[in-house]
Amino acid sequence: MKTIAVTNRKGGVGKTTTAINIATAMAAIGKKVVLVDLDPQGNATTSLGLNKNKIEFSIYDVLLGNADVTDVLKSTLVPLFDIVPAKPDLAAAEVELIGAPNREKILKAALMRLESKTDYVLIDCPPSLNLLTINALCAANSVIVPLQCEFLALEGLADLMKNIERVKRSFNPALKIDGIVLTMFDRRNNLSFMVEKDVRKFFGDLVYQTVIPRNVRVSEAPSHGKPIMIYDFKSVGAQSYISLAKEVLQKQGEI
Repeated sequence: MKTIAVTNRKGGVGKTTTAINIATAMAAIGKKVVLVDLDPQGNATTSLGLNKNKIEFSIYDVLLGNADVTDVLKSTLVPLFDIVPAKPDLAAAEVELIGAPNREKILKAALMRLESKTDYVLIDCPPSLNLLTINALCAANSVIVPLQCEFLALEGLADLMKNIERVKRSFNPALKIDGIVLTMFDRRNNLSFMVEKDVRKFFGDLVYQTVIPRNVRVSEAPSHGKPIMIYDFKSVGAQSYISLAKEVLQKQGEI
């Protein structure tokens, strides 16, 4: 089992969409995949057609030791693709876990129950470096960083890399960065090209070749509770995520 955290301290950069569609592509080639929604906003849960306000047990209950992760799994429209959902009470987890022993590694211990049941675990992280994100980075083998093509994103990326390195030094020496994916690329805007040039110059091969464009169909898909690959397979957004997923799977040695 390999665990990948999808993270960025900034919100609205495409973390959830990226995690969902990479997971969908993995399932499409026959891999068993679990997506952990670790964001109290529950966007991944909603985007896959679940009502987060009607879920009995969620990742919150797993972190507090009130439920086993295998009992919280929910199936999705995609065969072989399950989700550990989130609901709003997850926001309280950080306070409730503050005094717990090995609090940074609670998620890692919980996910060990999936070891023989799944090939990949993807973690959709909240847009901040809090105890939930630290748990994700401690549980992960690697990290994928979605980066919106705008000026201030570069400054935030440098801080994020420093934070990942701190977690690596303190808690998870094996953690590595799989790659940075440029999202919301607007070909009508010179700034997108400038950001891409700067990021590739600084990070080199860490940046995926695939760039995810701004696309209305990608924005519409969550409201229908479907990954873009199912909602509109032929759209430019879906085809971009298929290309990205291929790169991710190549790095994992799957294809």
